[in-house]
Amino acid sequence: MATTNGGADISNAEVDKIKDDLKDFEDEFDDAVEEEGDIADAQGNFGVSSDELAVIRGELASDFPEDFGYLSDAYILSVASKPYSKDPSIRRPIQYTLEKLKNVMRWRDAEQAPYLGDLVDLANGPPNDPAALEDPEAYTTATGLVKAINNSSMYWHGLTKKGQPILWLRVSRKPWYPDVDAEVKALILFADIGVQCMPKNCTDFVVFSDSTSPPPPNPQFMIGMLTALVKGYPDRLGGLYSAPTSTIIQWVMNLLLPLMPGRLASKVNLKTQEEIPECLDDILLNGADDIPTFFGGKVDHGQFYPEESSLTAKGEGLLKFDYYGMKKRLQEARDSYEQGQK
Repeated sequence: MATTNGGADISNAEVDKIKDDLKDFEDEFDDAVEEEGDIADAQGNFGVSSDELAVIRGELASDFPEDFGYLSDAYILSVASKPYSKDPSIRRPIQYTLEKLKNVMRWRDAEQAPYLGDLVDLANGPPNDPAALEDPEAYTTATGLVKAINNSSMYWHGLTKKGQPILWLRVSRKPWYPDVDAEVKALILFADIGVQCMPKNCTDFVVFSDSTSPPPPNPQFMIGMLTALVKGYPDRLGGLYSAPTSTIIQWVMNLLLPLMPGRLASKVNLKTQEEIPECLDDILLNGADDIPTFFGGKVDHGQFYPEESSLTAKGEGLLKFDYYGMKKRLQEARDSYEQGQK
């Protein structure tokens, strides 16, 4: 039995169940990178014809008419071009690729991922709005979601030198007793924003975590977070960098790393407060000029994402976090990056 500093625990039976639940997703999207044009045979990949792409895209559109555009053509091509696990001398059969992609889409449908942004809109309106009165259950879910993002414990801001959107985590702002379902929904909502705002030819994002003074770890939330990444966003995490490394962070990693698919685990990097500036300088688009104050730099993220106590409502509802401004700034950063690549 593993036990957290906060007294929460997770049994060995639960660990085994989680591993079994995630095993079918391990490395299914190995090296799923988004590239236009021909797939390079030098990497052991196979060509995919435009007719085959049309078949895949058509079936996804038929089964998931409201969300099929989530997967880009280039991403589908990359997944479809990989060698078949049962016989690496041939390409994955189209039906095999379709089933893997459909697993992602089914998960998105089950988690209501395409509609989470609508819930933010709902909670940003007045509680007596006709839409809120018509569906009180949805309004309750919406208010929980908005409360989870109001603490500014995560936000998108800026890009890497490769154009990857950056998700910043401020763990000291996380609640000690979280609404786990709402927190996981918030993660899904934000992950979708990152995917939607990726520059052309970019397929993953990077996470930097300011892990100073974390709350007691909540195993249910951590497992929900891991499940979402593995099932809903295979190979979307380009790297996670966390500093400083405390006893609690080490406990979290000791729990999660054995449960992660190998490629995901290899992308987790624990840094000291002294090591993280050099790491940021290497990765951030403008190097040291983009390092935030909480990591020893000069950029004040607080001007956009202050603590909740400094925030006021954006509309007539409960939303205080600058959700719409965050999306706009990330879109502008993407557009500027793409313009610079021409």
